Amino acid sequence: MPAHATTPHGTTAHRVLTTVPELEGLLTSSHPPVVLDVRWALGDPHGHAHYRAGHIPGAVHADLDTELAAPATPHDGRHPLPGIDVLQAAARRWGISAGRPVVVYDDNGNTAAARAWWLLRWAGVAEVTLLDGALGAWRGAGLPLETGETVAEPGDITLTAGHLPTVDADEAAALARSGTLLDARAAERYRGETEPVDPRAGHIPGARSAPTGENLAPDGTFLPPDTLRARFTALGAGGADGTGPVAVYCGSGVTAAHQIAALALTGTDAALFPGSWSAWSADPARPAATGHQPG
Repeated sequence: MPAHATTPHGTTAHRVLTTVPELEGLLTSSHPPVVLDVRWALGDPHGHAHYRAGHIPGAVHADLDTELAAPATPHDGRHPLPGIDVLQAAARRWGISAGRPVVVYDDNGNTAAARAWWLLRWAGVAEVTLLDGALGAWRGAGLPLETGETVAEPGDITLTAGHLPTVDADEAAALARSGTLLDARAAERYRGETEPVDPRAGHIPGARSAPTGENLAPDGTFLPPDTLRARFTALGAGGADGTGPVAVYCGSGVTAAHQIAALALTGTDAALFPGSWSAWSADPARPAATGHQPG
């Protein structure tokens, strides 16, 4: 997973971000994007209601729990990757067709929307970007919201799995020693001081703490690529500086996608551990480290 030269919006091959002014212009163009509202947060089951109360005009709601994830299992974690047939049916409902760009956002710094960004890239959709600053940036620009439900004209996209790399638990354990494994959860969960949802506290031995929230500026936009690059390089040896492989996990494979987007802005490709800590901690044979050191 080598590093690549970057553009202002991401890697050479794929843009990562769309700005609010760009999206405003695209929505009135002859080739508007599909816009997905991925309103979701841990402990808040009312994402669809929040969407109906106010969303970017024309945006379609994408449900993280039922469309962007398969049902939870101890082996696969709280948000396993959905089957490609399930994802394709959802993508067509959202209005995605071949060659039509997609912009995704949420109302929480894109920490949930990044799951849709990653999944669609993984499934072969090349033109998918995150709205930089998420819904807060749209509101901050004084742009309108609409209420109710948008029903898209069905798309005809054909999806295929595997266009982005993933690792399983064994590969994540090995990579923690031979490359860079980043833990995107809050630092107190990494240290094992608290664990609100998963079976055990702590982190994968050898993983390095890199909380997702530190990818963002105070206004909710991504930090500049040079700042992000310095952040990941400072985490120590391995691929965050382009010299070796990188993988990311979080609680259930959702906010880890945000970390992968931040790494992509620096030109670094990274793999996702979809089961993440929810799957690792459910297996009593897997060790757990605590404290601020990788272990």
